[in-house]
Amino acid sequence: MLSLVAGLAGSIQVAISGAFGRRIGVLEATAFGSIGAALIVCAAVLVVRQGFGGVASGLREPPWLWLNGAMGAIVVTTITFTAPRIGTFATIGLLIAGQLAMGVLIDAFGLFGLERIPVTPARVVGLALLAAGALLVLKR
Repeated sequence: MLSLVAGLAGSIQVAISGAFGRRIGVLEATAFGSIGAALIVCAAVLVVRQGFGGVASGLREPPWLWLNGAMGAIVVTTITFTAPRIGTFATIGLLIAGQLAMGVLIDAFGLFGLERIPVTPARVVGLALLAAGALLVLKR
């Protein structure tokens, strides 16, 4: 259920970020949204965890784990840039296709310390259908 809610929120984010980027600039809208998200999540951490000790412990983890922030910046900047140019539907379609394609690779090779899940014929067919769907959403 949470993933569904996140998907709905992500679609709204694409549309709003694109509109905001057109008004104030892509990087400025990305920064504004990221600051807003950081403030909301920091407030939640403070209320739920009663402090930032868990966040600070992230500094003691391997630096490659910090890439999550960079990946988030790439996603938000990209959706802010592309939505006004190719539309919300195409942006989301390509985003999801890219996520699923990378997901297959991450699973297949057990990247980032995750369990290996083999590529099956059904997954290959699903990926091919997603690629076709991604191409179709670009047609206006």
